[in-house]
Parts: sequence; structure tokens; C-alpha cells
Amino acid sequence: MSIAPSRLLSRLDAQITAASDPFAADCLRAERACYFARQGRFDEAKTVITTLRERYDAQPRALMSAWLSLAEGLMSYFSDMGPLARDKVHRAYAISGAAGLVPMHALSAAWLAHLDFARFDIDSMALHVNQALKIAAPDQHSARSRASLALAQALHTAGRPDLASAWYERARAHALDDGDDAAIGALIHNMAGSRLDSLRYTSLTGLAPCESGGFAMIGNDSTAHFDHMSGASNYYTLNMIRSAQIFSLLGEPARALLLYEEHLRDGLEKGLTRLQCDLLSDQAWCRVQLGQRDAALSDALAAETCLFAETQIDDRAATHSRLANVYAALDEKARANQHERLAAETWGDFRILQNRIVSLLGAMTENGLP
Repeated sequence: MSIAPSRLLSRLDAQITAASDPFAADCLRAERACYFARQGRFDEAKTVITTLRERYDAQPRALMSAWLSLAEGLMSYFSDMGPLARDKVHRAYAISGAAGLVPMHALSAAWLAHLDFARFDIDSMALHVNQALKIAAPDQHSARSRASLALAQALHTAGRPDLASAWYERARAHALDDGDDAAIGALIHNMAGSRLDSLRYTSLTGLAPCESGGFAMIGNDSTAHFDHMSGASNYYTLNMIRSAQIFSLLGEPARALLLYEEHLRDGLEKGLTRLQCDLLSDQAWCRVQLGQRDAALSDALAAETCLFAETQIDDRAATHSRLANVYAALDEKARANQHERLAAETWGDFRILQNRIVSLLGAMTENGLP
């Protein structure tokens, strides 16, 4: 199957060729590096960044410095989700703010909102998404698409897909207007992830009607299909691991374990370490159901050692829920009771977070005003 050409990339290439100002052409090249980073084409992104660094580091210009910081931040985020990502994007935000570069300030604010949500810093996210939508021009599709997607994902996580749907649609419309297949891929990917998270929550807590596991799997398969069509490479391993999680939640441990054993190690090497406790505990649950008691205990103990404050609260809660299941099946009653208690407490804290998300973000409109 052939890879569909990107309208955004084609437009950038044409603008670079037609540019009469070398600096303007180089800024477009930096924007192209951001696209490559978002698509997982890291070697291409790094080549562009290195060339532009060599050209401008001796005589820096604010706009170029901001573009390169943003590109480096996106490359860090999409390659390994490392801590360097936010520092670099914040540098682009600070430079553009000080220099009065409004479009760049809006774009970097939108990406900061995305990174804020990734660590559940909802107060900072509210500030940055509000700012991005206030200052971005109506046709600055890149900033508006990213800010809208961050809002949609947060509201979906808060258990309000009704509020999220309008923001998903705005994100999609802006990405289509921009011809940005990477943004469309991110939209499909994040919607699929939010559906999986909702399925996990309802399955493990029993506090709400369980979402269709088939619907979650269709969403995940759609992500993989679109990535193949567009040439994106950075979501493949995550898609396989999500499939394993869905199979586990659907009561198919053998199919889940097959995918975990093939892809989990690779996923952890590619930046999914913040999910390690959740994934290992789920792998342990698959093993114990298949009679692999010693291996299940080993995975469960490893999952416990990975529980730390930086893990997102819903992933910690899911880990405790699964460990309670595993230890109960292994007749470790004290440990099972401990994790059952911790699961109840942590899911309670997650519901408090959901309420805060709705309180801060639920009333936002297209212009970013409450």
C-alpha cells in the first residue's frame, strides 16, 4: 500500500523553493523538522536541526531559536517522552513571548498545554490552552488544532466525552484545513487512547457501565491503519501494547500475553517507562490466568517497584487494581487486601482530578474564554 503524500509537507517544500528570503526559507525548514519529529522521522528531523544550528548558533535570531527549540522538544517527546521535551518547548515559549512573536508563542503555548496534560498539571494546562486560543489567529491551524486536541483529551479523560466531542471536531477541522496528516494521526491516536482508558476504568472499578471493548479495538486498529497510510512510525509499538491491554480487559489473556511478550520490552526502551507498573501488573494478570504462577509473581513484584509519584494517577490506580487481582489469585491475601485498599483510594483521587478538569476546562469556548 502506497503512502499518501502530506499536503502540509508538500506546501512547506513549495514555500521553501519559492522563498526569496533565505531566513524565511530556513524557518520553514525548521517547521518541516517539527513535522518530521511528529511523524517519528527522527533522523530527518535531526539532520535539519543540526544544519540550522550550525548556521545560526554563532549569530542567533529569536524566531529561529524558538523554532529549533520547539523542534528539539518535539523530537525528545516523540522519541522517548523524555524530560528534555518540556524544557525545550518552554524555551520556545519564553523566547517567542519576549520577542513578541505571537504565532510562535501561540504554537508553543498549545504544545505546552499538551505536555502539561501528559503529566496531569491541569492548572498549567488551563493557562496555556487558554492563552493559545486567545492569541492564535483564526487561521493558525497548527496552534488551534493542538490546543483543541489537548482540551478534547482532557475532557474525555474526565469522563465527559460529550464535552470532548466538539473539541475533537475543532481539532480535526483545523488539521484538515492545514493538510496536516501528523495532526490527524495524533487525533485518531489520542481518541483511541482515551477510549482504552475509559474501558480500563469501567472494567477495573465497576463504577460505570463498561464501554464496548470492540469499539476500543476498532479505534486502535484505525490508528494503526492511518499510521501505515501516512508513513508515521512512532506509534506502532504503542498500538501493539494497547491491543494487548484491550485483549486483557476482554478476558483473552493468551492473546494479550503474546503481544506483551513481543512488544513490551521494546516499548519500555522507547519511552513508555511511566506506564511500566501498569503494563507489568497487567502482564502478571495474564500470566496468572494462564497458570504461570511464578512468572506472574515476578511481574507483580517488578510492577510494585515501578510505582512512583511521577506515574499518572490513573495508571497507579490501575496497577493497584491488577495487583489486587493477581495476589488474590496467588492466595497472597494480605498483599491483595493492601492493593485493593490502595486501588480504592487512588481511584478516588482520580475522580477528584476528573472533577477538577471539568471545573477548569469544561466551560471553555473556541476563543478560549470561560
